[in-house]
Amino acid sequence: MPNSSIPIPSDPHLRRWMLFVDGENLTVRFQHVALEHGIRLEEGPYYTRDVLVWRPGLDATRRFIVSEQGPEELQLLGVRAHYYTSTTGGEDLVAEARRKLWDTGFQPTVFRKPRNRTTTKGVDIALTTDVLSNAYRDNFDAAILIAGDGDYVPLVEEVKRLGKVVHAAFFKEEGRGLSPELRLASDRFWALDEFFIRSWQDYTTEGTTES
Repeated sequence: MPNSSIPIPSDPHLRRWMLFVDGENLTVRFQHVALEHGIRLEEGPYYTRDVLVWRPGLDATRRFIVSEQGPEELQLLGVRAHYYTSTTGGEDLVAEARRKLWDTGFQPTVFRKPRNRTTTKGVDIALTTDVLSNAYRDNFDAAILIAGDGDYVPLVEEVKRLGKVVHAAFFKEEGRGLSPELRLASDRFWALDEFFIRSWQDYTTEGTTES
């Protein structure tokens, strides 16, 4: 019987990609989106309040970007997916967050932060360092950056100067934390609104039905 764990061969004509997620920003913004759409977020494998959130059922290294013309010119499986976030909890909560993210297919980077802080610069610095180091090592052809902060614009511009393609993805509606400068600096922009909203609506409905 063939081994089902053998990865699908990559098409050499498609771009190798890596995913980098500013999880602090993503989580805070999606909590607002969920509240607006009546989605009740309950802690589980894809969500920890103020710490992490991801699309239920989606492995982090599987291509999720699709345009009206079909899948983007990206390989089906990514080289690696990174998630950066922080928690005010102790080492047990740091370990729990890391485990959840690893189970979803991410390489987790989780910082501890003071209770009076909503974010930590450690996330921005670690994400920027990893994107640049992987770009200089030619570990990817395209970087997918899930973030909304305009502070990442210099990073995007430097990665593009290295001959790489940068896709930015975030919630597009006004007031949800997307910097117009970051959107324009990227080669492509992908809105996460429908992508996250529909999947979480289905996920919470299924959970209610099962209970």
